[in-house]
Amino acid sequence: MEEIHSRINIEKVDEVYIKVRCEPHIAAELSEFFTFEVPGAKFSPAFRNRVWDGKIRLYDKRNGKLYGGLLAYVREFAKQNELQVNQAPDVYSSTKIDVKDVEGFCKSLKPQSQGKDIEVRDYQIEAIYQSLKRHKLLLLSPTASGKSLIIYSIVRFHQMANRKTLIIVPTTSLVEQMYSDFADYGWNVNKYCHRIYHGYDKDIVKDVVISTWQSLATLDKNYFKQFDCVIGDEAHNFKAKSLTTIMTALNNAKYRIGTTGTLDGTKTHKLVLEGLFGPVYRATSTKKLIDKNQLSKLTIKCLVLKHNEADRRKIRNATYQEEMEYLTGHRTRNNVIRKLCLRLSGNTLVLFQYVEKHGVPLYENIKEKAEEGRKVFFVYGGTETVDRENIRSIVENENNAIIVASYGTFSTGINIRNLHNVIFSSPTKSRIRSLQSIGRSLRQSESKTDATLYDIADDLSFGSYKNFTLNHFSERINIYNEEEFEYEIHNINLK
Repeated sequence: MEEIHSRINIEKVDEVYIKVRCEPHIAAELSEFFTFEVPGAKFSPAFRNRVWDGKIRLYDKRNGKLYGGLLAYVREFAKQNELQVNQAPDVYSSTKIDVKDVEGFCKSLKPQSQGKDIEVRDYQIEAIYQSLKRHKLLLLSPTASGKSLIIYSIVRFHQMANRKTLIIVPTTSLVEQMYSDFADYGWNVNKYCHRIYHGYDKDIVKDVVISTWQSLATLDKNYFKQFDCVIGDEAHNFKAKSLTTIMTALNNAKYRIGTTGTLDGTKTHKLVLEGLFGPVYRATSTKKLIDKNQLSKLTIKCLVLKHNEADRRKIRNATYQEEMEYLTGHRTRNNVIRKLCLRLSGNTLVLFQYVEKHGVPLYENIKEKAEEGRKVFFVYGGTETVDRENIRSIVENENNAIIVASYGTFSTGINIRNLHNVIFSSPTKSRIRSLQSIGRSLRQSESKTDATLYDIADDLSFGSYKNFTLNHFSERINIYNEEEFEYEIHNINLK
């Protein structure tokens, strides 16, 4: 007869947590299995003050609680350690549904865009089917793959089944964009959808609520009990404590779908998101969509600015902040970006990191030299939501406009179909930021099937010294290789 210590018993707590019961020594091993070092933790005050060891522990061995989305990993642990699993019947739920019925439902919605019928693609139907069937899912679908149409179809299905849905997005701009997208698809959003952010009443609840997480963070936990379904759009942002607090308060939400175009590549990030939403399902890839001519053909031109020897000597052994101060204030470098921007044809998005130090002077430099009548816009965190939405709409109908925008406002989620060029004027090593920014240019329009990314890099190496931002450029090259993007590298000598 098998001894009790060789078993793991799994029970359902609610729609957020499961409880994993086992002998103390197994619980200790399971806790270690779900313990990870947090990238960059060593820079946090808590770590420096020795209050925190820089690790995240997803399994609480004191009470046995674990995010329900990590059930598959528990089973993997049990298999590796030859442990028997006793799983309560209600731990995992799914719906029997036929993919053909889902296809018929999606087509019956007759979605439109700008008054023209939209064809729901095969990978979109499959993603919708998987979401409805599994209940809990982290949907990985690249930027410009029609993620909002997938969300819309899921929302309509649940609304017709009398289920209330909460859609959480990271910015007010994305609240407005989601709301306008749903209206564009042909739905009566005034009747069925309610927006929540500054200036909107939080007490009104319709079938669908679209809100920023910041607007939800101060609400009483009881507010969230009314929702049967939660959709976290741009779910890669769901790392902040307030976001996980909201997700755990949604303990009645049986249907939990996270959508994102990109994960940051760390196991910690992936497991936290899978815990909150469910296992990863990859709908398609950017490379596949480009090969099928469903996204714009992408050209990446890496412009490596070779700084002179005097500047290399001056900047060697500098800190990262000192290097960034040098680069953002470098007049010749900024003039190169300005000249590049002004000679490009088509709509161009110039992305920067620091507002006052770089964004403002870059915008003023470009605007001053732009030919008369050419529209140049500036967008940063302080730009009102309605103004951002107006700029987005204007550019959709332009063919030679320039947007100088911060990464935080225009790298994630913003949908501009008629965007031809993207310029990385500030260096970044973030996988998410890089891929999301590239995605801004990949949507097709009637007049546009090609897109170009200009990746600005800086070579300040001296002897064995290699500067920070050149290392960041190497990391972006690794990303391009992993995504199978073609790129070319051009060296430019700065005087």
